[in-house]
Amino acid sequence: MCCREPAARPPVPAHRVLPYKAVSARLRPFTFSQSTPIGLDRVGRQRQKRASNVSSDGGTESTALVDDNGSEEDYSYEDLCHANPRYLQPGGEQLAINELISDGSVVCAEALWDHVTMDDQELGFKAGDVIQVLEASNKDWWWGRNEDKEAWFPASFVRLRVNQEELSENSSSTQGEEQEEDAGKNRHKHSESKHQMRTNVIQEIMNTERVYIKHLKDICEGYIRQCRKHTGMFTVAQLATIFGNIEDIYKFQRKFLKDLEKQYNKEEPHLSEIGSCFLQHQEGFAIYSEYCNNHPGACAELSNLMKQGRYRHFFEACRLLQQMIDIAIDGFLLTPVQKICKYPLQLAELLKYTTPEHSDYNNIKAAYEAMKNVACLINERKRRLESIDKIARWQVSIVGWEGLDILDRSSELIHSGELTKVTRHGKSQQRTFFLFDHQLVSCKKDLLRRDVLYYRGRTDMDDVELVDLEDGRDKDWNLSVKNAFKLVSKTTDEVHLFCARKQEDKVRWLQACEDERRRVREDREMGMEISENQKKLAMLNAQKAGHGKSKGYSGCPVAPPHQNLHPLHQRHVTVPTSVPQQQVFALAEPKRKPSLFWHTFNKLTPFKK
Repeated sequence: MCCREPAARPPVPAHRVLPYKAVSARLRPFTFSQSTPIGLDRVGRQRQKRASNVSSDGGTESTALVDDNGSEEDYSYEDLCHANPRYLQPGGEQLAINELISDGSVVCAEALWDHVTMDDQELGFKAGDVIQVLEASNKDWWWGRNEDKEAWFPASFVRLRVNQEELSENSSSTQGEEQEEDAGKNRHKHSESKHQMRTNVIQEIMNTERVYIKHLKDICEGYIRQCRKHTGMFTVAQLATIFGNIEDIYKFQRKFLKDLEKQYNKEEPHLSEIGSCFLQHQEGFAIYSEYCNNHPGACAELSNLMKQGRYRHFFEACRLLQQMIDIAIDGFLLTPVQKICKYPLQLAELLKYTTPEHSDYNNIKAAYEAMKNVACLINERKRRLESIDKIARWQVSIVGWEGLDILDRSSELIHSGELTKVTRHGKSQQRTFFLFDHQLVSCKKDLLRRDVLYYRGRTDMDDVELVDLEDGRDKDWNLSVKNAFKLVSKTTDEVHLFCARKQEDKVRWLQACEDERRRVREDREMGMEISENQKKLAMLNAQKAGHGKSKGYSGCPVAPPHQNLHPLHQRHVTVPTSVPQQQVFALAEPKRKPSLFWHTFNKLTPFKK
C-alpha cells in the first residue's frame, strides 16, 4: 500500500509532547464508519439543520434506498454530505469533540484494537478498554486517560462510544435508588434510556451500512469501470489482483441492505428486528475470506503501480470524476476488511442494549455468534493459506517423495519429532515423523548429512485409532515397550507401534494426535477448504523456488508444533497489535507461545551455499 509522509507535529503544550510517530488520516477507522454519539449531537445542531431528512430523534432517514432490482436510487454527493456530515467530512467530529470537552462533558472512546507500546508518552490499552478523551486537537493522536495514566494514543485505534451519556445516566440511576419514593421514576427513566441507547446502535448500523454501500459503488463504478477502459495500462490479471472479488461483495451487500431496510422501524428504531438479516445472510459473508486473503497482494501490486506518476494521476482523476471523498484508493480498498471486523463489535453493542424480553434478543444473540464465527473462519483461512506455502516448500525438500502431494489432503503441520518405529519381529527403525491434518508422514535422515530427509511412507490418520500403551510387555506383540503407543487400522489388521525417548515426548504425541482429530472436526464444521487452484499455485511456487537447489530445501520455516488454537466457540475476531504507522489493518492470527521448534527444524535443513 502506498505510503504518505508522516503528519506534521501540531503545536502542543510543553507537558504533552506528541510522539514522533504519526498516523495517516485515512488509516483511522474512517469517520464515515462512526455515528455521532449522544452529546455530540447538540454541538453540531447548526450543521445538521441543513439536512432535510433528519428525524426528530436524531436519526437520519435512508440515504441509499434499494429498489427491487437491487440498485440504489440516484443521489448527489453534495446531498449525501449535507445529510450525513458527521460521516463524510473528516475532522468534523474532531471539532465537536473539543467543543464538548471544553464544556466540561466527559467524552469516552472504546478501543477497537490492542495498542502495545514501550513509550512512556503513549497510552497502552487492550481492545474493549474505555478511554476518556481529554483533547482531540490533532487528527492522528489524541490525549486521553486510562485508569490512572494520561498520555497520547492513536485515534485510529479507537471509536467514539455511541452512548456517551451512559455513565452519567447509570450514576443518576444509582443515586435515585437511595430514595425509595423515586424508585419507580428511575426505573421508568432507565427503561427509556435503554430504548434510546438501542436506537443509537440501530441507527449506527443502518447509517454505516448505507455509507459502506456508497463506497463500494464508488470503487466499482469510479475505479474498476475506468480501469477496464484503459487496457493499455491494466491487464485482466492486474485488475483481479488489485480489486479481488469486491464486485461480488458489492452485489451481496446490496441484497443485505435491502433486507436490513425492510426490518428497520423508522418511527421506533428500538423496535427494529434486524437479527434475522444477519442469520439469513451469514453464509454469504464468507465471500470476504477471498477478499481478505487477496488484500496483501493487492497492496503490493498497487504500491508498484503508484511508483509511476501516470498511475497516481489516473487514480486521482477517477476519484475526482466520481466525486469521491478525499481518501486514496488504498484506503477505499481497505474498507471491506474493516467492515467484516466491525460487524461483531456492532452486534455485541446491540446485544448489550437489547433486553431478554425484546422480540429480537435471541436472533441478535445468534447473529453475534454467527458473525464471530465468520470472522474466525476468515482468520483461519488466511492462516492456512500462509501455511500451505511453507508446507509445499517442505515437500519439495524431501528426497524421493512418492504418491499424492501433501496438500491434496492436508493444510497444517500439527507436530513433528523423532520416534522409534517397532515391527512385530522386534526390529526398530529410527524415523522423523511429521503429523499433518489427515496424515502422518515418515522420513529417514541421511547417514552423513543428517539435515537431508528421505521419504519413507505415510499413515492415513482418518483410518486409524490411537491406543496408549503402559510400560512393560505388550501382550499382542510379546515385546517389552516403554513410552509407547499404537495406531491401529479401523479397516485392516495393520498396526503401527511407536516408542518415544522420554515420557514427556510421548505425552506430546498423544496430545498432538488428539489435536489433529479435533481440528479435522472443526474444519468440517467451519467448512474450511483450500481451493485446488491455491494448492496448485503453492506447489508451483515451491518448485520454482527450489529449482536448482540441493534437496533438503533450506529456508522453509514451519509452524510450531504446539499451536494454541482454541476451540471454535472460544475464538474471537481481533486486529493485530501493530504500531500506529502500519499501513494495513489485517485480521490477526491466533497468538502462539514461543517454541524451540523453529530452531530444531532448521537443523534439518541443508547446508547453505
